[in-house]
Amino acid sequence: MVELETPQMDSVFHALGDATRRHMLRDLAGGERTVSQLAQPFAMSLAAASKHIKALENAGLIRREVRGRTHVCRLEPGPLASAHQWLGFYGRFWTSRLDVLERLLREEDARKAQDDSKKSPNSKEGDDQ
Repeated sequence: MVELETPQMDSVFHALGDATRRHMLRDLAGGERTVSQLAQPFAMSLAAASKHIKALENAGLIRREVRGRTHVCRLEPGPLASAHQWLGFYGRFWTSRLDVLERLLREEDARKAQDDSKKSPNSKEGDDQ
């Protein structure tokens, strides 16, 4: 199981908690992007984009490389895999709970069907003759 109380997990979920950063990660899944390319869909300054990128870097979700005067970013999927594993535990938890609920509902339906089949369609209450 993935460690629950690590600073990196906190950083990853903090980074993923912002829609702009999630969008940037999705863009980076398609390949390397410059800071300008990452900022472009949001009509934000390069300074504002750099703050988002710094949060992604701190979480280990991206790497930034300087090529001349251009900063190029690429996705680092490792921390996402750890977050996915952590979330997977709860996916399995809820799946098992829903399986139990489904079983209970099916048992209840079967009992009701059995009770209904015991009642004859031609019999009326009070008909004991």
